[in-house]
Amino acid sequence: MAVTFRSSTLPNGLQILAEIDPAAHTAAAGFFVRTGARDEPTTVMGVSHFLEHMMFKGSEKRGALQVNEDFDRIGASHNAFTSSEMTCFHAHVLPEHLPAAVEMLADILRPALRQADFDEEKGVILEEIAMYEDNPFMALYERMLERYYGTHPLGHRVLGTKESISALQREQMDRYFHHRYASDTMALAVAGRVDFDALVEHARTVCGQWPRGTPGRDHGTFTPHAGDHAWTLPNLTRGYMGMLMPAPALNDARRYAASLVAQIVGDAEGSRFYWSLVETGLAEEATCSFEGRDGVGEYLVIAACEREAMPEVKAKLLVELNHLGDSLDQAELDRAKARIATAVALAGERPAGRMTRLGSMWAYGMPHTALDEEMKRIESISLQDLRSCLRDFPLKPVVTGQMTSG
Repeated sequence: MAVTFRSSTLPNGLQILAEIDPAAHTAAAGFFVRTGARDEPTTVMGVSHFLEHMMFKGSEKRGALQVNEDFDRIGASHNAFTSSEMTCFHAHVLPEHLPAAVEMLADILRPALRQADFDEEKGVILEEIAMYEDNPFMALYERMLERYYGTHPLGHRVLGTKESISALQREQMDRYFHHRYASDTMALAVAGRVDFDALVEHARTVCGQWPRGTPGRDHGTFTPHAGDHAWTLPNLTRGYMGMLMPAPALNDARRYAASLVAQIVGDAEGSRFYWSLVETGLAEEATCSFEGRDGVGEYLVIAACEREAMPEVKAKLLVELNHLGDSLDQAELDRAKARIATAVALAGERPAGRMTRLGSMWAYGMPHTALDEEMKRIESISLQDLRSCLRDFPLKPVVTGQMTSG
């Protein structure tokens, strides 16, 4: 039987979305919250990610140990993630354990936020921030985003900063939770072997009393802030460089062309960057990726090489970016389509992949699109579409940055 899509909305506004596959051997469920680093006041930057951690410290019903034991008891593969624009709590289980998994996820989404747990977890978050600071790619990327987005909240760091997390109080987190975790800004996405009607009734039981709210999202106005920047980290043996430039938003139909552009110029293997920089031994790594967001997007170029080679690597990166539109050919477009189609299909083979795709589309305000339909859209993209996208969003770096040993 084919995969079917169904949806329902509880009286409190919580949306339930499902891609049902009777032939699947497992089921996956995830609660998606339309909130992330861009929705935080700068003074509490990092609170969304910190709150994600606090959910697993337990509710009034379960403590942290029981949360872990209960998930283990049903053999769940469970986790969570926070990004600039969403937070997700998910579990992948055998179909007979799906109701228990949904109940447990729903329970931790009403966290106790105990002061002792908050104080303990703050140390964990600060250690995580320190680890990111020691990672040259992450340190470079976060600093470049801050320069590129300026005062726009998309420049916020998902983990926050040492200063913002150190100053954060439990009461501030509690206020943020009650403001942002409203039932009508959340969705339960499920995929795999699912009894949808039973799922809806179960969700009504465990989530039906969650309160509504209207937190919304301030998209603001945004103009990229241009600049060339340089930073240092101790004990680096390589030089790292990056470039940021505008790209389509994730809910823009041109996202398909933008994804293909990034594949052609900067995929980790077989791209123009790969053959001109990595295969020749000039750079250890050179990639271009497309990052679509709610209302805006950007291309990110990253490279690592010997410090002495950085000027030559930068020059070659710019040559490839500048000449792409004039030299595109059908063969490399076909190869890029094949790589993206394979990645989409592989993600769709497992319920967890379908669940993540389903919830992410909802989080970005996108209508449900069947996997087969999305693959058809990718296949329909032409060289003309890519050239049109490149005219609208030329590959001209707005922000450049480099990280070297200091």
